[in-house]
This record gives sequence, structure tokens and C-alpha cells, in this order.
Amino acid sequence: MSDSTRLFFAVTPPEPLQQSLVKWRADQFPAEAGRPVAAANLHLTLAFPGEVSAEKQATLMRLASRIRQPGFQLTLDDAGHWPRSGVVWLGPARSPRGLLQLAEMLRAQAARSGCQQSPQPFHPHITLLRNARGKVAIPPPGFSWHFPVTHFTLYASCFSQGRTRYQTLQHWKLD
Repeated sequence: MSDSTRLFFAVTPPEPLQQSLVKWRADQFPAEAGRPVAAANLHLTLAFPGEVSAEKQATLMRLASRIRQPGFQLTLDDAGHWPRSGVVWLGPARSPRGLLQLAEMLRAQAARSGCQQSPQPFHPHITLLRNARGKVAIPPPGFSWHFPVTHFTLYASCFSQGRTRYQTLQHWKLD
């Protein structure tokens, strides 16, 4: 048994939207385009503390509980393909201020707690496909989904039996 857990903070679309995104993805991308992410695993990562000890996890949870921020509306109306990582993604064309502030607070807290943070700028997205290689045709603009973000979640990423599962550790409501 490991003494550390792989953690990330995220916003998760409501389940009906997850199902709509899975159906849209199936209609837009051929099966050979990449490996689809399971509906239950669709999320938008805010911060990725990575492998942390139980003590550091407790610190991150305590700091997250101090965040006071209003909820916001998130629009998913942009998509793309990152060939290097093999990811096909869906995200906002324009990120709401609330999303950027929440991600910045969580990333700063993780960094202050000694968690290595990606040097890459924050690019909010939901991964739709993994292992997408070659030319992937991205649907033309015109798609759009909206949902209210009323909370954020800390997840543990667990890999077992050849599958990644995300375990909800705690939710925090946005004011």
C-alpha cells in the first residue's frame, strides 16, 4: 500500500451533460480517433498536486475549505487536439473570471504546500479522447454547452485492473 495518493482538484459537469458530451463525441469522432474517456471521468482539472502524503492532503483540504468565491457559468464551446500529448479536448473559448481565479488559488495553495505545479499556463479543458495520433478532424464551431459551477472537488486518481478511476474525496461549495 502506497503512503501517498495522486490528487487533483476539478470541476465536474453534471451527469446529464456528461452523457450528452459522450453522445456528441461518438457522433463527431470515429472510433479510431483515440481512446474515449469514460463519462464518469469527464472533468476540468483546476490544479494537480500529484502524489502527496496524507499530511499534505490534509493541508490541501484545509486550505481549499477556506476558499470563498461565487459560483459561475461555464460554457464549453471550443475544441482542439494536442498532437504531442495525444489529447482531444473540449473547453471554453473564453474562460470566466471565476474559473481562472479558482484555478489560480488552488494552484498557488498546492505550490505553497510543496506540490510541484506544471509550468504550462492554465488551459481549461475536458479531455474527450486520449492517444489521438495523426490528423484529428475537430468539429467546426457551433457547438455549445453551459452549466453552472456551484462547487469544486478533490479527487484521488486510482489505477487498478488496467483502468483509471477517480474517487471523490471532498466537495466544496462556491458561494
